[in-house]
Amino acid sequence: MHRRVFLALLLAGSAAGPAAGQVAVPSGSALPPPPAGPMGFNEWLQDFRARALAAGIVPKAVLDRELAGLTPNDRVSALDGAQPEFSRPVSAYIKAALTQSRIDIGMRRRNEPFFPAIERRYGVPREILMGIWAQESGFGSILGDFDIIRSMATLAADGRRRAWAEGELVAALQIIASGEHPRSRLKGSWAGAFGQTQFIPTTYLSTAVDGDGDGRRDLWGSAADALASAANLLAKAGWRRGETWAREVTVPSGFDFSLTEGPKETPDWWEARGVRRADGRPWAAADRAAPAQLIAPSGAGGPLFLLFPNHFAIRKYNNSTAYALAVGLLADRFAGMGPLAKAWPEEVGLALADRQAAQRALAALGFDPGAPDGVVGVNTRAALRAWQKSRGLTADGYLSMDMVRRLRTEARL
Repeated sequence: MHRRVFLALLLAGSAAGPAAGQVAVPSGSALPPPPAGPMGFNEWLQDFRARALAAGIVPKAVLDRELAGLTPNDRVSALDGAQPEFSRPVSAYIKAALTQSRIDIGMRRRNEPFFPAIERRYGVPREILMGIWAQESGFGSILGDFDIIRSMATLAADGRRRAWAEGELVAALQIIASGEHPRSRLKGSWAGAFGQTQFIPTTYLSTAVDGDGDGRRDLWGSAADALASAANLLAKAGWRRGETWAREVTVPSGFDFSLTEGPKETPDWWEARGVRRADGRPWAAADRAAPAQLIAPSGAGGPLFLLFPNHFAIRKYNNSTAYALAVGLLADRFAGMGPLAKAWPEEVGLALADRQAAQRALAALGFDPGAPDGVVGVNTRAALRAWQKSRGLTADGYLSMDMVRRLRTEARL
């Protein structure tokens, strides 16, 4: 997780109660909304403490102890405000994820004794869980060393996501107050996630489970707890037993790529339009009845995929297409499948100024991509597809440097 999962992890669900021998913390009152606008750290801290005390959601002794002497972490502020100058192409992300050493580790660890029970209870295949495990912490080898209390306080005081950060801070304080884990254990990423499967505090309280039967939920030291908790998260997110997550496909010459990121239809619907599995195999019965969406993450020249509902369940863990593809493709390799039929292309990352220029050009030409923030998301790709289709181009929504030049020339930017 380390960087971006935090928003996607806020899943609904009943809270898991405290483990055996632990004390329940008050949770009947919500924290009053924070003030808007800029605040100094100490001003925010005093205001937060007063609201938390009034709400009665964290014991006074815990607030006094954990907030005493608290200072902001400038590294957290810098990381939160940073935007990379160059975008990272999905092909580079996937290639970095699917290394042979990572695949070898996964193949060795797929027979861990706790997996059968997790699969029976939650219906999530071990290979998917290992893909998450690999992506989030390198199979438990990289856990992060940021103090979660200090990180959340820093983000709350900074103000960009104050309400969210305060909620996570309260949850972290409640974990401490329950006696389940001391603050010294609450170490993780700068963004507040921790453990082998990188949960944020609110998700820990609602979704973490005891996977090894020792009466504790330990996402740091117990792989069984971490992976059972990840399976519980995916189950709550709508994981569908017995169905795949995605499959690589091919399309016929002249295919209408404006259908990408569009309709969610059954494989039969897609087959009627010439879309076929790249491996030539038939669809399983469960998959044939499921809705699927076509994507071209590296454009028409790269691998194409039909995404099934389980892909979108993975995106509740981290709402990134590249992340979910990496997890799923790792899972396929752990299950013994070979590489993709079509290799990922060699892509070049676009500079922030080029991405923003393309967005401004689309807007000037009457195709609304949203704010010119340099983030090539769903709205930008939809606007680009509409412009490409109107100009007789392959409407795959893929922003290459050639597309940037064409847009700038037409819009005279």
